[in-house]
Amino acid sequence: MPKEHKKRGRREEKKRKRGEDTSDVRPVKKPKHKDLDTEELEIITDVDNAAQYGNNQTLKSPGEMPFYGLLDEEEQEYFRRADELLEVNQFGDAEERNLFLANVYKEASGKELKIANSQSCSRLMERLIIMSTPQQLKVLFGKFSGHFLHLVQHRFASHCCETLFIKSAPIVTHELTTPLEQQQQAPDNREVYVSMENLFLYTLNELEGNLGYLMTDKFASHALRVLLVVLCGQPLAKSSTTSLLASRRKEKIGVAGVENKPDELGLTNRTVPDSFHVAVDKMIADTIVGLDTTYLRALATHPIGNPVLQLLLELELTGSGKQKAKDEKSVFHKLLPDNPPEEGTESASFIQGLVYDSVGSRLLESVVKFAPGKTFKALYRSLFKERLGSLARNEVAGFLVERILERLSKEDLEEAIQTILPQVGSLVERSRTSLIKIMIERCATRNVETSSISEALEKAYGSDTSSRISKMLKLTDGDSLTKTKDAFDSRKDKDPGKVHGSLLAQTMLSVPGPLSRLIADSLLALPMAVLLQVAKDRTASHVLQISLTSVNVSTHYRRNMIQRFFGHMKELATHASGSHVVDCFWTATQGLTFIQERMAEELLANETVIRDSFLGRAVWRNWRMDLYKRKKLDWIVLAKGGNGGEGGGAVNLNNYANETKGSSIQLAREKFAAAKVKKGKGVRVGVVTGANGIGRRINTPSERLKSGS
Repeated sequence: MPKEHKKRGRREEKKRKRGEDTSDVRPVKKPKHKDLDTEELEIITDVDNAAQYGNNQTLKSPGEMPFYGLLDEEEQEYFRRADELLEVNQFGDAEERNLFLANVYKEASGKELKIANSQSCSRLMERLIIMSTPQQLKVLFGKFSGHFLHLVQHRFASHCCETLFIKSAPIVTHELTTPLEQQQQAPDNREVYVSMENLFLYTLNELEGNLGYLMTDKFASHALRVLLVVLCGQPLAKSSTTSLLASRRKEKIGVAGVENKPDELGLTNRTVPDSFHVAVDKMIADTIVGLDTTYLRALATHPIGNPVLQLLLELELTGSGKQKAKDEKSVFHKLLPDNPPEEGTESASFIQGLVYDSVGSRLLESVVKFAPGKTFKALYRSLFKERLGSLARNEVAGFLVERILERLSKEDLEEAIQTILPQVGSLVERSRTSLIKIMIERCATRNVETSSISEALEKAYGSDTSSRISKMLKLTDGDSLTKTKDAFDSRKDKDPGKVHGSLLAQTMLSVPGPLSRLIADSLLALPMAVLLQVAKDRTASHVLQISLTSVNVSTHYRRNMIQRFFGHMKELATHASGSHVVDCFWTATQGLTFIQERMAEELLANETVIRDSFLGRAVWRNWRMDLYKRKKLDWIVLAKGGNGGEGGGAVNLNNYANETKGSSIQLAREKFAAAKVKKGKGVRVGVVTGANGIGRRINTPSERLKSGS
């Protein structure tokens, strides 16, 4: 019998023994750093480590997720079809849509939890929430009540909970300003009236005791952030808030035809009842109870726990006052117990460890932004003042420097700028111009001289005037502008460096002095072909528009710049980006009537082409070309009156509203004449026809036959 083939040697013997020892042990893969957002925090999952941090009950998992059942095939098909109809939103009128929604709610009665947990039907639930009435939202709140703790942890149901919280927040504010008698007039008198305020408080009570665990849950942390923002009354649609509530990859669920633009309540602070403020304070206290400094600092670098910690810190320092930072039980004091956190303390070491961390630096930005003035000054002078130059070079720490500049006084700002100026060339080379933009904005706010910044930028972009703006807007080396085939090709350009360069140029134009002259002179030096490319580019054209309407540029610049576009009005008026530039020409030519008339003549000469284009018709309307054709003298009066729109170039037509609409006596005459025409009598009436609106005689068909016409 043949022997088993074996390898000899000490290494093979060690491998064989190691394989025998670990044969019954399941291999454990070490998680990569980039997958931290899908893993639980090591401190929470490890029982031994949890014991050394107090073994707090708030860190325990709420238990296994319940199973709510599955929809059968017929139900899935019905709800899938309903989701498609809601998405396209092609109903005859609002009544038909409301009837459809009522039928869907009737069919979904008792199955709400199944739908919310379904991968294929959870989107339907979100669209239903978006289009629901306040009463329907309250009914849905009642269906979810008692299950929120598990729903917020579910991959699909958590999105439904977030949408429900966001859409219900304005109702709380509305109920505060509506008399109670009107609120209690429910469609069904048998139902007990429950305010939206109480429904939110019931939800918070349901989550109480598990907030510490939900902070680091992959799905529940988002719903927890939304609930915090709703309770404190912060704007729900503000950019600084939305970045904390959801990631950029979150799917945008919407309905065709329904405005997704935020309303007034979404952009401003909302009025919330006093019970919400008490609930927020209690929620923050319950979340951090028993959590010591070590655990909170571990959350600072956790991808999931960090945004929640940022929000808790912001709410604590803005809602409860700056004195809250001195409370030993506060989040701020637990993170930075040393007051002040000077060099050599544990708090200083913790801060220095967050500066270059891509996750932790975001929490440090919140600390710098909302910390009490005394604490910020101590932080700046001991930890950041001497290092601003090196911090500005780093891609992560640069954002922290921006937040620091926003809080500096005039004297400190002047010193900080002198420290950062040697790094301007490196920042420009790597397209990290957002920091330079913040410097210019803060100088304008604090009335600091900007000549040194202008010299540094001129040195960084080169002494050649014509190529300076091209480098700033990324117009050289085979730019996508030369490759565009239609008006919308430039939308595919996603170069962030180009966007930041455009924003920097716009900021420079908004500041009087050498910075605005630097951009204006560079634009005038561009060849006409490149200037047309700038006007047609979706990103770069904003610089040209601001230069034409800014008060910081001279009339000499506007006259010379506008005259260069003679002969190109038709080309720009029918272009997606160029049409906005033509609109700005109206504002830029105020006081330059002869240039304004020449541009109007050029538009009139190309009337057919311009009016055949959707974009051209907008330009035609903004320039009041119909008035120019009929009553040129009135148009000149309008042009000399300077009724141009601010920034957009749109003409103010309030003084001419009656011209298009017609006076009351004219409308009465037309109505009388129409009645006479029906009776077969010819009358002379003033009828507005097309753009001319010239009075003419209307004859009956019999009269036309008699006249031989």
